[in-house]
Amino acid sequence: MEKYFAPSELIINPDGSSFHLHLKPEHLADRVILVGDPGRVPVVAAHFEEIENDVASREFRTITGTYKGKRISVQSTGIGCDNIDIVVNELDALANIDFEKRTEKPEHRELTIVRIGTCGGLQPNTPVGTFIASVKSIGFDGLLNFYAGRNDVCDLELEEAFKQHMNWNPQLGAPYVIDADKELIDRVAGKDMVRGITIACGGFYGPQGRELRIPLADPHQNEKVEAFEHKGLRITNFEMESSAVAGLSRLLGHKAMTCCMVIANRLAKEANTGYKNSIDDLITLVLERI
Repeated sequence: MEKYFAPSELIINPDGSSFHLHLKPEHLADRVILVGDPGRVPVVAAHFEEIENDVASREFRTITGTYKGKRISVQSTGIGCDNIDIVVNELDALANIDFEKRTEKPEHRELTIVRIGTCGGLQPNTPVGTFIASVKSIGFDGLLNFYAGRNDVCDLELEEAFKQHMNWNPQLGAPYVIDADKELIDRVAGKDMVRGITIACGGFYGPQGRELRIPLADPHQNEKVEAFEHKGLRITNFEMESSAVAGLSRLLGHKAMTCCMVIANRLAKEANTGYKNSIDDLITLVLERI
């Protein structure tokens, strides 16, 4: 029986656009670059030879255009996995749901999604300025635990090893571990990026081991994270979106990965707040390889 998506579940604006992104199906390219900052969308789009549309709503801004013959959409997400839940689900709906009939399209349309972001490095080989490709992401956010099929796409062995290593507090949401798309990692990361495990945190301060005026529940969290190793992979960085990007994309049948530039190394206690000019090198690299 054909599944019908009720108006309460798939909210479509009066102009026929998706509820949060305000995009219409024809606005979306098969190749999608995700960035957190809406201000970074025109920075990426400045490389385009042609621009088709520019749509903005709240923290979500989308520009679709052409780069060297490739049609690409650049989409801002804002900060956090909760926003990724909105963005990836609505991008998939635009690609795979008939908005007029409110039913799934007969043929699946696969999207290629690359998130370009910034992160905190956690190892000696990830100083400020390093490009990191997230081969696996550990979600501290718990988002994927709300979806059926989560165990079918996650690395359960690594999950258990990590929880044992961390002496995981059951009051926290269960972490999940998801692989990025291997072909996409090999194509985009090439030989220019450090490959490792990324932790996607549910916040910038406490969840990443930063202590301001509130003491941390586990003051030794980062020491344990930095020491963790599984089958030759180390945890290379903290950021806030990679697990949801990879996890939702895997469940929905899309190819996805995250690559970040290190703007702070937590081990060396160094940071670069003037990174916005140098991240253009990473943007250019992704545009060439996506």
